[in-house]
Amino acid sequence: MKELLIAVREGRHRDVPALLAPLDRPERRLALAELKAVRKEAREWEWRERTRAQKAVLVAGAGCHTGAAGCATWIGARELREWARTPYPWVLEVLADRDPAWLADLARRLAARSIESEAEYRLVLELVRMADCPLPVSDGIVRGWAERVSGSRWQRRPHPPLTDILRAEPHLDVLAPHLMNMPELPASVAWSGDADQGAHWPSALTALAAEGLLNRTLLLDRCTTRLLRGGKTADLRFCLLLLRGLEPTVQEEAERVADWIAMAADGPSPVAGHAQEVLARLDGHDRLSVAQLADVSGAVLFRTEKKLVTSQLVLLGKVLRRNPSVAGQLLPVVAEAFGHPDIGIQERALKLTARHLPSIPSTAHQELAHMAAQLGPVHRSAALSVFGDLLDAEPAGDAYEEILPPAPAPRRLAPAPENTAELVEDVVALARSGSWEVTDFERTLDGLIRCAHTDRTALTEALRPALAGQWWAGAGEQDEIDRRFGRNHDGRHLVAASLLGRISERAIAQGRARGTGTGTCFHAALDGVLYARLWEAAAAVRTGELPFLLATPTWHTGSLDPVELVGRLRRYQELGIEPGPADFSQALLRVRRSDGHEAADQAAGLGTVEGDRLAAWIRADEPVAPVLRRHVEAEVPVPQGWFQQSATGARRILLATRERRVIQQEFPRAFHWLGRPYSPTQQSCYHWATSAPQGMAALPEDGETLAAWLLPSVTTCVEEQRGGAWPLPALVETGGPVAGAIHLALAYGLGARYPEDRLSAVDALLLLAARGRLDAALLGKELTVLIDRELVKPGRLASSAAAAAATGAYRTVLSVLVPVLPALLSRERAPRGLSDLLAVAAECAEHGGPPKTGPIAGLGAAAARGGSTQLVRQAARLEAAWGRAAA
Repeated sequence: MKELLIAVREGRHRDVPALLAPLDRPERRLALAELKAVRKEAREWEWRERTRAQKAVLVAGAGCHTGAAGCATWIGARELREWARTPYPWVLEVLADRDPAWLADLARRLAARSIESEAEYRLVLELVRMADCPLPVSDGIVRGWAERVSGSRWQRRPHPPLTDILRAEPHLDVLAPHLMNMPELPASVAWSGDADQGAHWPSALTALAAEGLLNRTLLLDRCTTRLLRGGKTADLRFCLLLLRGLEPTVQEEAERVADWIAMAADGPSPVAGHAQEVLARLDGHDRLSVAQLADVSGAVLFRTEKKLVTSQLVLLGKVLRRNPSVAGQLLPVVAEAFGHPDIGIQERALKLTARHLPSIPSTAHQELAHMAAQLGPVHRSAALSVFGDLLDAEPAGDAYEEILPPAPAPRRLAPAPENTAELVEDVVALARSGSWEVTDFERTLDGLIRCAHTDRTALTEALRPALAGQWWAGAGEQDEIDRRFGRNHDGRHLVAASLLGRISERAIAQGRARGTGTGTCFHAALDGVLYARLWEAAAAVRTGELPFLLATPTWHTGSLDPVELVGRLRRYQELGIEPGPADFSQALLRVRRSDGHEAADQAAGLGTVEGDRLAAWIRADEPVAPVLRRHVEAEVPVPQGWFQQSATGARRILLATRERRVIQQEFPRAFHWLGRPYSPTQQSCYHWATSAPQGMAALPEDGETLAAWLLPSVTTCVEEQRGGAWPLPALVETGGPVAGAIHLALAYGLGARYPEDRLSAVDALLLLAARGRLDAALLGKELTVLIDRELVKPGRLASSAAAAAATGAYRTVLSVLVPVLPALLSRERAPRGLSDLLAVAAECAEHGGPPKTGPIAGLGAAAARGGSTQLVRQAARLEAAWGRAAA
């Protein structure tokens, strides 16, 4: 046993089988306990030594386990999978003397675990051969098998057809059908390639099914079940290709008619389209009953995909022409399309109803007329000609009411925790979560200052064991800890680490003297402001002199009540305490300036330097950095790295800010960037587009300034990057005036490339309208300019507008679109997406009525062009809605 353990520690796994062979069961149990200790000890070794030892640990542990369950757990441990060349041949050697039933049990248990490589698949396969038992089938086994098959094909020259490789697989009949049972197909299978390249899995499986090597009926059932279950697009495409390749007969398709109905009703568009084709084929062979057709049609006509809905109406039309006697069963289903948002589908459904209305009893007309009330105003006259007096000429409706979200009310921060146990819980939660959420961070930071002031010893004793697992709390070298904190790493831990004495006095002095915040972009500047506050708090918490922080916000946005700040300064004055420069400067940036004249008088009455500065700051009521009202063409160089957040080219519209000298003269160095003249042409930003919440909370009363500085990041959302528009909802909650910068940022967001960015912009639009601060004419003007410069595409704007209108904000959306449409309608060639914009505008006008403005320039000419294009139809629809409102 001693020699075995020496070999394991030295990583000589090839020697383990010979050293293990003489040991009996009790000796192996004793050796196993020692191996567990070595395994635990090796985790701290240098990685080369650890890898060598773990190979030997794996082989020896597998041979020392007497139970299959424990052996499977040992072999399948994740930490024992860290090498390139696996020692599984030696594992098999130490298990060669086991009973076949034991080996079969081990193979089943390993197959049920996560199989992550071809080597693990081969291990199970060899155990099955040794036990002479059936191969256990699991997702991991099939994944390893698929990787081995694909790998063996690419390793040969020339590459043989996949069909030939699969034909030679001994377990093909049980492994291949399981592919459709997996939650996600192996990448090598899902990526099918072209059918004529020899690596096409669907073609290979259908060929083998035709040869009788695979059960064709089983494959049909598995494909159908998988398509019903849904999944990733690539997986469903694989199943569709396989299903089509199997070429099911009419009888086989008829046996699964309930499945096709379910797919057409609820499946993804490609799956629903295939099911629709099958149902149409079954109808052509008289294998689809009228009741089944009505059942599936009711669900399909409710879908939003116009292609599917149109195809279903075509099928219904064919059936009605062939057999008019079924009109009584099918016309009520056709009438379901009267409520579809697309007016073209409404028109097709109305024409189909009118054509076959005489085939049903007059007593059934009333029901269809009632459903025709869902038709849009553009079809009212046609519906009246079909249903006559059964349809009201103008449906009575309630007075229109704009639906907007509740205007967000500022939420007050809960008082900072002064109880030691509560504070320790908050500090640990913040350290472990990695969150920079404003309310949690600010309350916890203020709580540390307060508790250190009242009972620093008790706080230290409670925090030390709670934070014992943090990287800086161990026995590391002080220089390394100081160096990491000095690089502004792990800012959430900085103050707590200082309180516990894990940062040297020298490092704290250097951190405060460094005066960070002079970066080249907005993100770096605000990061510097945050760290200037943290280093200042790290020094204060060691002495316990400060009773509380001045800059702790009053509300969740980061804003600070001026009267509350005056009270804090008065308390400092009574205690004879000098405010921290960074803390007081951040408090000035957060204080609410509007309607603060009374607070300014109180501040001036303090008779202190800080009181006078606060009074002057509130009375001036100027933004931190005034935004220039001119557009700046961004001369942005091509990024030198993939991580640089910057749109290339010189077409973007950005904004500059003016110098604010008081920031540079009276604030600490960390704040100076905020007061310097800013031009986006001088910015080199390497931060992600989404800014941390702390950035917003640093300037909560300067939304316009924030918007101007955020624009280079926001503009990335119209290109290839996600997340640029995510800060917009928080941006519109900021204080101060709302003018060109915020509206320009919102315009970029409404034209974002990805839906999640557009939804963020829609949320911001609705919040701005709910607060009564939306300038629709200004937003429309900014959108027009961006569309003219091809920075925003009309189709994406239409998607955003439709999402906003769907919430019930019809007049808000229409007021934004009205300034945009004339410029697009005046173009000689209509841009793509204009018909979609007109459709959204028409829907808004029909529901909420047009705003009190004159006619839209160019709309009449577009409607009078003639033809049946969507542009002409939607222009006519909008013009009709406008005319009815004017009448």
